[in-house]
This record gives sequence, structure tokens and C-alpha cells, in this order.
Amino acid sequence: MHNTENADGGAAVEEHIKKVYVPMTETGFYILYCLREPMHGYNIVQRVLELTDGEIRISPGTMYGSLAKMERDGIIRFVREEEKRKIYRITELGEQVLELEMRRIRRLYRTVEGSGPGEDPAGSMEFGYAQS
Repeated sequence: MHNTENADGGAAVEEHIKKVYVPMTETGFYILYCLREPMHGYNIVQRVLELTDGEIRISPGTMYGSLAKMERDGIIRFVREEEKRKIYRITELGEQVLELEMRRIRRLYRTVEGSGPGEDPAGSMEFGYAQS
């Protein structure tokens, strides 16, 4: 019975983690996306620069703070150390979080792409702009 209680508690923690991370910052998204393969922080910074054509540069402070938090939250894990660099990889929970975020981004994209030029994808909602 003790194991069942742990499993239920674990499920609650996982749901909490998913709610904390989704929606995700761009930095968090790219870090998790990159960690589908084992990498260290500097590799992630370089890969994000490649993926975003140089538009997103993750600072070392942001990178290592994010990695530490993600590791504490169980969405990435330390794999090994190579030449004094820590190699991380996404966990199963991290993959679930990443999938939720990718699903959210796809929905946003479909919403925007589903509207014609000049149309408001939210219908004819007004956003408080002065009309002439």
C-alpha cells in the first residue's frame, strides 16, 4: 500500500511540474528540445543559435540556472561528465512536458494560419485600440 501512495503522490508532482512549465519560455523550450540528445550547456547555446539563425542567444547565467532548476524538477537528468562539462538529457517527464508545449505551439500556429490576411483569428474581438 505504501507504494501506491507514492505512485499517487508522484502523479500529483508530475501534474504540478507540467503546469509549472507549460506554457514555457523560449529558453526553456529550446533547452528541452536540444536535450533530446545528451549535451552540455555550451553545446545547447551553440545549437540554439543554429536553430534560431542567431536570434536567440542564451546567456551562461540563464543556461546554468535553467539546467539546475530543470534537473531539480526531474525534467532533465545528469548523464556524465566529459572534460569538466556536465552532460544532461531529457527525462521521460521532460519529454511529456515538451510534447505538451509542442502541442500548444502547433495549436497556436494552426489558429494563426487558419485566418486569412488581415483577419483577426479571434473573430471580431476588439483589443482596446482607438478606431478612426
